[in-house]
Amino acid sequence: KWVIIKPFKTLKMIKEKSLSYMLEIQSHLNKIDEICKRENMGDIFSYSKVKEVLMASHLGHTVPKDYSGADAYNKFNIPVEYKSTISKNINGTYNGISVQSSWEAQLEYLETEKIGKYPEHYYGRFNGTVIEEIWKVDSKDVLDILIPKLKRDYDRKTNPNSKHKDPRLSGSISKKEIYKYGTQIL
Repeated sequence: KWVIIKPFKTLKMIKEKSLSYMLEIQSHLNKIDEICKRENMGDIFSYSKVKEVLMASHLGHTVPKDYSGADAYNKFNIPVEYKSTISKNINGTYNGISVQSSWEAQLEYLETEKIGKYPEHYYGRFNGTVIEEIWKVDSKDVLDILIPKLKRDYDRKTNPNSKHKDPRLSGSISKKEIYKYGTQIL
């Protein structure tokens, strides 16, 4: 015997249930937004700021309102850098690095204004809002790992025959490198 399902009634119930979930999510997001405004943290929903807040909360750091500069400040008010991923393996990508007029100028920029400016770099691997692991790597080690990679990218992108649409530099730190040079926090 065939059962006839009334599609409109079922569809209406699904829509109502979905709307209920969305309203609950909206309520929580509104509350989060109110807290961020009260604490002068800026828009938590932009970029990876929500992950920065989660990492800072776990590490006991503070999060600035600005989107440029330090991702957070440690307990000594020293600026730190955060990298996060949702991959199954922890890693950190440094992209959008401005290209300077010479490699010497680029190296100075990397060491004093971009990467070396932050003595501590933290790498977090997430599963949703749950932090699966956090590692800390000192900026000297980060520079030692990234400089050869960024030099190759610099040479490619400053080549007059380069066809790259985005001239900015990028480089990544792998799980193997993080595990070798880092200290596990979580």
